[in-house]
Amino acid sequence: MQSRNASSSLPNLLQICVDYKAYKAGKLIQAHLFRTNKLSDTFLVNRLIELYSKCGHISAARHLFDQMPLRNIFSYHAVLDSYCKSNDLNNAFQVFDQMTERNSVSWNLIISMLSRNGLKEKALESYYSMRLSGFVPTHFTLASVLSACGGLGNVQCGRECHGVANKLGLCGNMYVGNALLGMYMKCECIGDAIMVFKDLPEHNEVSFTAMMEGLVEAGRMDEAFDMFKLMHRERIVDCVSLSSVLSACSKCEFDGNEEKRHKMHGEQKHGLLIKLGFDRDLHVNNSLLDMYAKHGYMDCAEMMFNSMSEVSVVSWNVMISGYGKLYHLQRAMECMERMQSCGFKPDEVTCVNMLTACLRSGDLQTGLRVFKSMALPSLTSWNALLSGYSQNEHHGEAVMLFREMQFRKMRPDRTTFAVILSSCAAMGLLEGGKQIHASILKAELSTDLYVSSGLIGVYSKCGKVGVAKDIFEMIPQYDIVCWNSMLAGLCLNSFNTEAFTFFQQMLGKGMLPTESSYATILNCCSSLSSLSQGRQIHGLIVKDGQENDVYVGTALIDMYCKCGNVDEGRQFFDRMPCKNVVTWNEMIHGYAQNGRGEDAVSLFRSMIQTSSKPDSITLIAVLTACSHSGLVDTGLELFYSMQQEHGIEPVSDHYTCVIDSLGRAGRFNEIEEIIDEMPFKDDAIIWEVLLSSCRVHGNVKLAKRAADELLRLDASNSAPYSLLANMYSSLDRWDDVKGVRDVMEGRKVSKEPGYSWV
Repeated sequence: MQSRNASSSLPNLLQICVDYKAYKAGKLIQAHLFRTNKLSDTFLVNRLIELYSKCGHISAARHLFDQMPLRNIFSYHAVLDSYCKSNDLNNAFQVFDQMTERNSVSWNLIISMLSRNGLKEKALESYYSMRLSGFVPTHFTLASVLSACGGLGNVQCGRECHGVANKLGLCGNMYVGNALLGMYMKCECIGDAIMVFKDLPEHNEVSFTAMMEGLVEAGRMDEAFDMFKLMHRERIVDCVSLSSVLSACSKCEFDGNEEKRHKMHGEQKHGLLIKLGFDRDLHVNNSLLDMYAKHGYMDCAEMMFNSMSEVSVVSWNVMISGYGKLYHLQRAMECMERMQSCGFKPDEVTCVNMLTACLRSGDLQTGLRVFKSMALPSLTSWNALLSGYSQNEHHGEAVMLFREMQFRKMRPDRTTFAVILSSCAAMGLLEGGKQIHASILKAELSTDLYVSSGLIGVYSKCGKVGVAKDIFEMIPQYDIVCWNSMLAGLCLNSFNTEAFTFFQQMLGKGMLPTESSYATILNCCSSLSSLSQGRQIHGLIVKDGQENDVYVGTALIDMYCKCGNVDEGRQFFDRMPCKNVVTWNEMIHGYAQNGRGEDAVSLFRSMIQTSSKPDSITLIAVLTACSHSGLVDTGLELFYSMQQEHGIEPVSDHYTCVIDSLGRAGRFNEIEEIIDEMPFKDDAIIWEVLLSSCRVHGNVKLAKRAADELLRLDASNSAPYSLLANMYSSLDRWDDVKGVRDVMEGRKVSKEPGYSWV
């Protein structure tokens, strides 16, 4: 009787062990079963296998499975489930292949494991095998398969599964509905996702979060915020949804007004999370911290960080990254020191953020030290270092680092190749580009859009437009970046007519031009002085709604001015809702090019009155305008006000403009005063400009000084000899002409003969 009661209580005892993961108690029950010869009880042994699996003792579960005299499908499922949950693919398939009997659960375990481990295509293959074997998918099956479809971006397969779900009446199931939402969002089918969301009989946190994250990814921020408001009204806000909406607030790729509005949304969510009691949740606080840091409000981030009851390495990483983005390298370094003094060990993300902060601030040496302090730099770290050197125009060092990376057997990815191709293009390294092209072919990345654009850029910059075209034509599927790269290559090499034909092909293929597309094709119009084509492009820009873009607007002004229609350029300039310093520079330079110096000076003064800060280029443009229009005193006034009023240190180009202006007016005494004080005595262009002015006005003494300085800089240059000889001949000083030519012969300097294009 006692034995019978013990036997009947064993299943209950095993259930308690499974619930509490009581591994040792399970081992005692196994010993009891062994002593009482009950290991043939398949049900009890199955529960033991389940217990060992849940406790993480998979080898013990498998050992017991192998000892079983009698197994059923549940025995196989118990051990298969343990292998699938531990992601042991080999043993899982071994057990699966041994099964003489399978059902939907068997297939679900395998499909779920494959999808979870990133083997999306194999997951779909297993799903189709399951269907061919005659098994009907369950809601678990479809959830895993839809996840795989989303990961692959395979919307066609996803739609097939949607149809199966409809047929089986599973669309109302929460698991399937949320999986459909996720799949459509990942495949960028926002409309389908919204329809699925509306058709769901009820929504949970997962449904709302999937919708919000998808809308954020698609850049539809207002709809994401509306989704959160709806979620809040239904009182199902959780920490995950709060993190998602804060991520939406962190998106800053907007103009100033949009950024402020999204920051305001973030502050509202900050108040809400305090009201709902989530202010002590570490994950939510890190998301809030990230939102403030990404907007550049580091004072708010610092206050938030100091008030957090708990911080993690992630919190410190966000702070370091935030300071780095604002070029506050010293604060970022102090933050890392505080992190270490508080007992937190920097991880790879910390090092990458610190490295990025150094490189953004232009401190390449400190960045390199941070990089070298890493025990085993990852590919992400290498890419950050290469990108930093390339962006700071240290292209030679970037190429050397890429070689070192290869010596260390670090395999480049698409980002690595794109960065190093950019450096090769900047340096005009054709041979280096060819070698990297060979590496790209070896890595089977030649059809990658990101890499292909880089290759087109290298060959275009090196004048190999034919090769660039061949690469473009081999790309299986184009995106707008590839089209823009090829368009820029044609324009760069003065194939302006071909560029127009190419642009028309691009439109014919249904590609929507970007700001870069329009700026490039407008540059072609400028090169051809084709006002009619420029106006046609302007019409397209208006139609596409890109007229208010600063980048495009500046290119339009440049086109009108270079085509000689300065007034139309000014009319467009006045209509622009937003201008940056480049826009002002382009309009001022347009006036300078067309000899309208007074208008250029007037516009410059208007720029100062609007509180727009001029830069070095602005002053070059307005000084050039003064020089070409004879506004000598105005030019001098502006030149001397540069440092005092605008905080701009004059460079050689500014001195060149002023000397040219004074030289045209024959005011050589003032030129000598400026030359004696200027720090750019080794600039050949300044002396050439002065020599040309001396020739026009017959100033022999100063011409001799300018020629001597030019010969000091480059004794083999024939230009100063020719200019000096021509000046002497215009003054009938033939002995001096002969003296110059004798010096040329003695130094074996020969003048290149001129020739006509006619």
